[in-house]
Amino acid sequence: MSETPDATRLLIDYGNGRKESLDEMLPLVYAELHRLAEKYLSRERPDHTLQPTALVHEAYLRLIDQHSVDWQNRAQFIGLAAQMMRRILVNHAEAHRAARRGDGLQRITLDESIAFFEEQNLDLLSLHAALTELARFDEQKSRIVELRFFGGLTIEETARLLEKSTATVEREWTFAKAWLKRALT
Repeated sequence: MSETPDATRLLIDYGNGRKESLDEMLPLVYAELHRLAEKYLSRERPDHTLQPTALVHEAYLRLIDQHSVDWQNRAQFIGLAAQMMRRILVNHAEAHRAARRGDGLQRITLDESIAFFEEQNLDLLSLHAALTELARFDEQKSRIVELRFFGGLTIEETARLLEKSTATVEREWTFAKAWLKRALT
């Protein structure tokens, strides 16, 4: 994901009170958000009722409703959009599970970039619970997983967003993967 100065400028303008900046920014990030939504939904059950466009729109509406965010750049926006998509899918999965009274959790396959998960199938609710548990004792490691897995950010983009060195992010990413592997198996 390359940094787009126009999107960054528009986010900063929005943060400074220029509300129409978001209308100008949506076309600059829409394709990327749609790809993320397609990727997430490809891991969901075949009869999933959410479509990528609906997921993008719901995440975008939640993002523009954020009033306490200090918008800095496109990577931050995409990272937060990924977090919103995760929350939407978790809420949807919880509602679906409740409707089916716990019968048959849907399965997802984690991203190919997480090598040790390649052969495993995990349900989204278990992953969410594990990330919530990880955040209880180390919020930064949980955030790194969220940005890398759900946001699709590289180590470098994650480091820039969190204002950490790439070595720190790599070390914490390695630890978080090992912790999640233990928690989910």
